[in-house]
Amino acid sequence: MPQPKHVTALRIKPPGALDDDLEAYFRKCQDKLGLIPNVLRAYAWNPRKLRNFISFYNEIMLGESGLTKLERELIAVAVSSANRCYYCEVAHGAAVRQLADDPELGEMAVLNYRVAPLPARQRAMLDFAVKLTRDSHRVAEADRKRLRRHGFTDADIFDICEVAGFFNMSNRVASGIDMMPNPEYHAMQRGTPFVPPPADKPAGRVAKAQRSPHRAHSRRAR
Repeated sequence: MPQPKHVTALRIKPPGALDDDLEAYFRKCQDKLGLIPNVLRAYAWNPRKLRNFISFYNEIMLGESGLTKLERELIAVAVSSANRCYYCEVAHGAAVRQLADDPELGEMAVLNYRVAPLPARQRAMLDFAVKLTRDSHRVAEADRKRLRRHGFTDADIFDICEVAGFFNMSNRVASGIDMMPNPEYHAMQRGTPFVPPPADKPAGRVAKAQRSPHRAHSRRAR
């Protein structure tokens, strides 16, 4: 079943042609990603807002940091999962699959990161980000000390908070305007597709077909 076809549920007409700098940025996205993320299209009605979003996103997610790009995407997905933000779960789940080269990690991060056998450092990072999302008023020095014990510097802790804060904001905007992710994200970095057994074969017969020829021969020889 396909998702709704709109970019957002709002009826805001974008301006005519994009300014040259924004048009160049859209071309760069198309060349690098194979698509123009719908979040950019959603902001395109207001060039000033679009530039601010691009600048802030690129600084937080791609700028210099003690956090890896994968760690920042994991925060994005864990926060978005806590907020049930469809757009960001789909789009950033695809980013986790790509950066980790691991389709299963992408699924676990979206559905429940606690299932994933993550290093203790990354688990502590995500626990903090989700607590900041759900119970920000309960975050205390003990939570920051836990991060320090796992090797995070205070600058890293600032970056964790900034990424989590950015996606809490983005999740609410995306949910409020019913922003849809690009359909292409659903198929990205899925690895080898699963091929189920033929539907007309009973389970027992399929199981017998998977037994080794040697074992089948041994049974016939008895």
